[in-house]
Amino acid sequence: MSESGHSQPGMYVPGRRRRRRRERDPGLPGQNLSGPGRERRDGSEESLGPTLQKTPIILAKPPSERSKPSQAGAPSSSSSSSSASVEKPIVLIKSREEGKPALPVDGAAQGPGIAAKVEKEGQRPTQPVYQIQNRGMASAAPGGSVDPVIGQAKLLPPEKMKHSIKLVDEQMNWCDSAMEYLLDQTDMLVVGVIGLQGTGKSTVMSLLSANTPEEDQRSYVFRTQSQEIKERGGNQSSGIDFFITQERIIFLDTQPILSPSILDHLINNDRKLPPEYNLPHTYVEMQSLQVAAFLFTVCHVVLVVQDWFTDLSLYRFLQTAEMLKPSTPSTSHESSGSSGSDEGSEYYPHIVFLQNKSRRDDFCPRTLKKMHSVIDKLMMHSHLKYKGTLSMLDCNIFPGLPRDYLGSEVNLFLLPVMDSEGDEARAGSGAPLFSLLPGYRGHPSFTSLVSKLRSQVLSMSRCQLSHTILTEKNWFHYAARIWDGVKKSSALSEYSRLLS
Repeated sequence: MSESGHSQPGMYVPGRRRRRRRERDPGLPGQNLSGPGRERRDGSEESLGPTLQKTPIILAKPPSERSKPSQAGAPSSSSSSSSASVEKPIVLIKSREEGKPALPVDGAAQGPGIAAKVEKEGQRPTQPVYQIQNRGMASAAPGGSVDPVIGQAKLLPPEKMKHSIKLVDEQMNWCDSAMEYLLDQTDMLVVGVIGLQGTGKSTVMSLLSANTPEEDQRSYVFRTQSQEIKERGGNQSSGIDFFITQERIIFLDTQPILSPSILDHLINNDRKLPPEYNLPHTYVEMQSLQVAAFLFTVCHVVLVVQDWFTDLSLYRFLQTAEMLKPSTPSTSHESSGSSGSDEGSEYYPHIVFLQNKSRRDDFCPRTLKKMHSVIDKLMMHSHLKYKGTLSMLDCNIFPGLPRDYLGSEVNLFLLPVMDSEGDEARAGSGAPLFSLLPGYRGHPSFTSLVSKLRSQVLSMSRCQLSHTILTEKNWFHYAARIWDGVKKSSALSEYSRLLS
């Protein structure tokens, strides 16, 4: 029994020694203790390489912090030092769960001092983000325009125009100065105007765009005729003037069509005409047709201003300009889908007939009905949208009239003389009994009618000008191409030969 007893413990002595070694040296964190015994017999240094799973976490701790627990645990036993080494990786794994592993690694790469400073900060992920955004926005925006909360530059409003600029100069050449006021957005409305000389086109466009009747006319965005120009029968506008509002409404004021002052200027100054035009009056008429055909192609709304009712030559001119209007660019499937006609894909703007400087009798319901009937018969063969988009009956100007009183209602609007309010007020002030009562006008005030006209014009539908949706800058390039095509149009050249 003694021999067997000595022999049995001898068989289990190595196993007991292995268990004691495991209890003394539990191993580094991440070491695979359940692996095969061959790797542990080869040596602990060689077994660290393939078995470590979280080596970056251990290396992330700077050497300065590793020495602190060893110094504190120097007088203690080896078991306390081994327990301290086990607790360190637990703290580091906890920091990774909080989502902050990047900053300790950077701190280890930069130095122990920086890593200790980063760990002491309470909001490590937020502060560097603000600094980066502020550095990025500092060069793009001024000092007060950066929002410190979100770290983004505030959107600056578009530059506000104070006066109109040239889109087409008096030599009928295209100008590029309007490009700097345009944006890359599609929500815009283009309003143009044509009319005879002295009808008040520039005044109406200024009141619709940026000015009020109470302001001085010398401060209007579109220059109006001065008293000196009126006395010598001259024209103020030449070419095409451009103005855009903060609401992204583009207004185009044009020179008078069939202007006698432009014809007189050509004859008296002996200006050299282009070779394709033999007579000055032919050149003036062709200039007017070019402007009208251009507006019919690039505008959503075209105002036809006249100061008396009515001139038949004006309607012949409109129909000729419609005939010479450039065709709207269309895609292949649109042209192939039309049944032998291009009317479906052709673009035509809204036409508004504006009767300016109207008298009191013009606001009579019977006279108004006759005006609508005459315009409807003159424009009945036109493709221009001259009816159904503007109504004076919807403005409460004639509250007693039924909706179907006018029969065929066209886009006609009446404006009285601008200074009639002041004249009637001065006339009424002569009678002592009725000095406090306003004079009878027979129509609403000029300011009220301008406001109603503006609300109706700016609320018109904005049809697509071409086969693609145009931004403001795309519209500018499209208009430049249309203007160049109108000047070189073969149809206009043929029409000028017929006139000469």
